[in-house]
Amino acid sequence: MASRTVLTGDDLDRAITRIAHEIVESNHGTKNLILLGIPTRGVLLAERIAKVIQRYYPEFSASASVGRLDITMYRDDLSLHPNRTVTETTIPVAGIDGAVVVLVDDVLYSGRTIRAALDALNAHGRPSVVRLAVLVDRGHRELPIRADFVGKNLPTSREERIRVQLSENDGENSVVIES
Repeated sequence: MASRTVLTGDDLDRAITRIAHEIVESNHGTKNLILLGIPTRGVLLAERIAKVIQRYYPEFSASASVGRLDITMYRDDLSLHPNRTVTETTIPVAGIDGAVVVLVDDVLYSGRTIRAALDALNAHGRPSVVRLAVLVDRGHRELPIRADFVGKNLPTSREERIRVQLSENDGENSVVIES
């Protein structure tokens, strides 16, 4: 299998920093801002984005503003993959009612994961606004869903695979296209 690195660790850091600033700018500050990562790498990215926001905007508390949203039971392909592991959903203590919620995921592809995330989100409250931040948008949407904040647009063929590697899980930071 051939592979090529399209984002290095430094590229990832720059993309995450840019996304963090774009989120704060779009929100006109950090008030009512909640980041919910979609397991597994979306959670890690949400934590990284929150740390960057906290570094530049000390009034923002990364630990109080980041959660994880498990979407397993809301997926439309659950019958095809019945052995998926359900993980814990953690919503920040303040809740999401009236909040600006940014869903965070690693790769946006068909849009089905995000559709499931929107359904899962409804089970936990009613945000005032929901936005989407992704590290990579690879195209090939099957649903009318688009990201508000994108680290990198990587047009791919359907046969190619995007592999996001984050040091917390994979020992290194990179984005690789495999064909």
